[in-house]
Amino acid sequence: MKDTPINYEVVQKHIADCETENVGQASIREIRKLINKIENETEQKFIRMEMGIPGLPAPQIGIDAEKKALDNACAEKYPPIDGIPELKDEISKFVKLFMNIDVSPRSCMPTVGAINGNYVSTMVTGRKRKSQNTVLCLAPGFPVHKQMIKMLGLNYLSFDVYNYRGKKLKEKLESYFKQGSISSLLYSNPNNPSWISFTEEELQIIGELATKYNVTVTEDLAYFGMDFRKDLSKPGKPPYQATVARYTKNYIILISSSKVFSYPGQRIGMMVISDGLYEHNFEDLLLYYPTSNFGHSLVLGTLYATTAGVAHSAQHGLTAILRATNSGKYNFIEVVKEYGKRAKIMKEIFSENGFNIVYDTDIDEPIADGFYFTVSYPGYTGEQLVEELFYYGISSISLSTTGSERVEGIRACVSHVYPEQFPELEKRLKMFKKNNKL
Repeated sequence: MKDTPINYEVVQKHIADCETENVGQASIREIRKLINKIENETEQKFIRMEMGIPGLPAPQIGIDAEKKALDNACAEKYPPIDGIPELKDEISKFVKLFMNIDVSPRSCMPTVGAINGNYVSTMVTGRKRKSQNTVLCLAPGFPVHKQMIKMLGLNYLSFDVYNYRGKKLKEKLESYFKQGSISSLLYSNPNNPSWISFTEEELQIIGELATKYNVTVTEDLAYFGMDFRKDLSKPGKPPYQATVARYTKNYIILISSSKVFSYPGQRIGMMVISDGLYEHNFEDLLLYYPTSNFGHSLVLGTLYATTAGVAHSAQHGLTAILRATNSGKYNFIEVVKEYGKRAKIMKEIFSENGFNIVYDTDIDEPIADGFYFTVSYPGYTGEQLVEELFYYGISSISLSTTGSERVEGIRACVSHVYPEQFPELEKRLKMFKKNNKL
């Protein structure tokens, strides 16, 4: 039995009792449940890297706006399904000021978190043409995306995009689009979990191929502006958030206020549809909706039927945050830079103790410091490493659950690892290294 920071027998017992046969393949929520049980029995806290959830205080400006809206009786009324007018206006301004794209307020709307936007957009794009019933996911990616696609009765294909960066992306992507079955392309940028960020050249390749093959691009910008190698904090001034919207009109953009604005508890995200796609008619939509219009089918056909709108007070809260951001009074980038600072230190601690960064470069430059990073340790697969680190009070998920072809790695999320925990992280990793000499 190894000398480990967390009682070896307790960890071993709970792993054996886990409903998942291979704990290294467990979902994020299953791992969280397992760690909670171990913490309760041992009364020792884990360094929690498994959950990709925000870890910063919510902006007071949003909280105050919600209180005011509730005092003004907003709770007595249903919210507009496509968003209150002032919120739609501010979303439209936000994407103009921080992305330099023009989208009318009509095509901007709140959703119950970005995942709800992803769900409804995938549902409609997967039904716009009978011949196109497959989503192409650029891996690695958020595991829930594939679960969602299965729930909708659609198919998905996937490949690890890290192996096809730059000009190599065109041939690989076109080989899928040529099949004729791809309804939409789904990716996050920066990427969860690898933290790679697409270049303008790559986004142009994606956009031009999407136009050529009538594929809708669903661009998940959950970590909007968090490529901290560039200062994206100045409204109306370059550089802007990278986006495929500059290269095609076949796009849907999802923005999470959970990460960007540290506002996760109110479950409100933003969905931005190109005006051209919003207005487009697809005859096959008549099989599911009373109209062939894409925007109408998405809003009144799907958003209405799934959530009937985002909570009224949350819409007022996000409106206030966006208004302050758009006017330059609130610098959300400066706030979330904390994640980059933590990642830099944590990567150094892991590297000093024999770990390797798995996704380590963005083509020709080092990967940015941000919300996630990926590591491996010689002699372990990612699934084995997830399990072994339990004994050292460190939780994570394996890259194999994200569609990654790098089976040796794990994903580390920095958001709930606080600076005061860094000495303990270093202590535990030193013990891991001692017990696993290279």
